[in-house]
Amino acid sequence: MAFREALKYGIPPLVLALVAGLAGWHVVAAILVVAGAFVFYFFRDPERDVPHEAGAVVSPADGRVVEVVEEAFDGRPGKRISIFLSIFNVHVNRSPVKARIESVDYRPGKFYAAMRARASMENEQNVIRLETGRGPVIVKQIAGWIARRVLVWKPVGASLERGERLGMIRFGSRVDLWLPAEARIVVSKGQNVHGGSSVVAQWS
Repeated sequence: MAFREALKYGIPPLVLALVAGLAGWHVVAAILVVAGAFVFYFFRDPERDVPHEAGAVVSPADGRVVEVVEEAFDGRPGKRISIFLSIFNVHVNRSPVKARIESVDYRPGKFYAAMRARASMENEQNVIRLETGRGPVIVKQIAGWIARRVLVWKPVGASLERGERLGMIRFGSRVDLWLPAEARIVVSKGQNVHGGSSVVAQWS
């Protein structure tokens, strides 16, 4: 999936670089080659070692934890972990737990800088509700001021394993993870995490 996105955005600048090179515009060609190479780098999708211990909740995204707060969702008490993704992070998102996709709610919105707290409520986003059998887990894919496209690769009703690829966000963005109150958060603000491999909470 990520490779197809890379082809879609990476091939055009490389084609233009070839045209510019043939026209003798060597500086322009060099800039376009660098741009195309960065696009392929951005859409990389490395394999991850997914933890198997019972109750582990893994990070849904690569990036830096910018908020860990208590927050209710649909009237149910819980906790939210917010992760900021720079353009240098892997942007493939993964399921934090073994679950089934109950719903995907696309919400158009603003494009505030993704590290700002108001982005969680006001930016364009996909709200993905995962049913675990022990209650819901929510993953929000939130667009930033550069990212204008949030993608879910799995259909509603699909079953997911912990750490399985779920979707991606193009360029800079934010991912929020909401967990029920009984989950014990094991990461803190400022910590760097890796999608599918970093344990962010324990849920017995």
